[in-house]
Amino acid sequence: MERVLRFGVDVLLADPPPQLKRGQIGLVTNDAATTSAIGSPYRSLVPTRWALQRAGVPLTVLFSPEHGLGAAAADGAQVGHTQDRLTGLPVYSLYGETLRPTPEMLSQIDLLLFDIPDVGSRFYTYIWTLSHVMEACAEAGTPLWVLDRPNPLSGDLSLVEGPMLDEAHISTFVGRWSMPIRHSLTLGELARLWRRERRLSLELNIVEMNGWERTWIWPQTGNPFVPPSPNMPDYETAALYPGTCFFEGTNLSEGRGTAVPFRVVGAPWLDNLTVAEGFNRLNLPGLAARPVQFTPGSGKHAGRLCFGVMLHLIDPVAARPVAAGLFLLSLVIARHPDEFAWLPYPTHGNGPGYGHFDRLVGRLDIREQLAQEPSSEQILEWTSAPGWRERVQPSLIY
Repeated sequence: MERVLRFGVDVLLADPPPQLKRGQIGLVTNDAATTSAIGSPYRSLVPTRWALQRAGVPLTVLFSPEHGLGAAAADGAQVGHTQDRLTGLPVYSLYGETLRPTPEMLSQIDLLLFDIPDVGSRFYTYIWTLSHVMEACAEAGTPLWVLDRPNPLSGDLSLVEGPMLDEAHISTFVGRWSMPIRHSLTLGELARLWRRERRLSLELNIVEMNGWERTWIWPQTGNPFVPPSPNMPDYETAALYPGTCFFEGTNLSEGRGTAVPFRVVGAPWLDNLTVAEGFNRLNLPGLAARPVQFTPGSGKHAGRLCFGVMLHLIDPVAARPVAAGLFLLSLVIARHPDEFAWLPYPTHGNGPGYGHFDRLVGRLDIREQLAQEPSSEQILEWTSAPGWRERVQPSLIY
């Protein structure tokens, strides 16, 4: 019999506990958080907040992360408070005047639910919104329920990729606490880990999924990929993003303003033929590079013809995107030592964004070493994650 996946919200809707029928309930969410297309009572992609409201859950207030409730605001753009047209509820932005619910906001509710899809990468900010929500709820004594969802890059711990974040020297909204870039945990598992490691006095309940296999990548869930932000349109983008996002901190376009963000990188001066050929000669598992041309409609080099490299996912299980991104970066720097430059990446969450590459990679020593043509062994050492499997073992759910 084929396994049917139910997200945490589907499990909750199938048998709503008594706590959800009384008091005042808050929900951290966005438009990308929906019921399962196959495992929910609706058998359709229904927004979580609307499904809960229809089920009689007394929602009184919503909270939204970066990109806003509609998951449509530009990357790094400040988002204000608003009102939800779907439910009529007020929406507090957690990417505006504050990054966490204030005591005044939490005083309006008896219980807070959290349901936002993740993409499995340390520097995707939704997990850090969860971290701030956890701390705020612990301080206010507000119970928190995380409605769990799949990690689209799978929960296979053999696929984890570092570097581990050097928390003592780098702690920002694209990486607050020590963890690898590709972490292979669900949000529920991250919440359990953080409650334990951060010693949070938090009443935490994980509404577990039903029918999910740790080894599954997103296409195996049987659900369509719902874009969680404007530049994350599909699963292949999410699978490459842990490595191509590094180019945000450089003077190359990472494909924003094109139909294929984070699947292409390039610049008007890039010798894309040589770089693509060099990448393919490395014979990295699961990936192939192709020289392309593109003209970004926005972002870096907007309106200018760029010569670029497009990465193609041949085998998503074999691919190691973080290592691939560092290899590609090393090739570009070696070919263009004079044209290449590191750039800040200003956002609301991280201010002027100086040292953005360092914040993404999680260490202060790698940027300088990339200019010295690091060996394959050195890059693979960077992307190791010593001790992660042992650290997370007590927090695993599935």
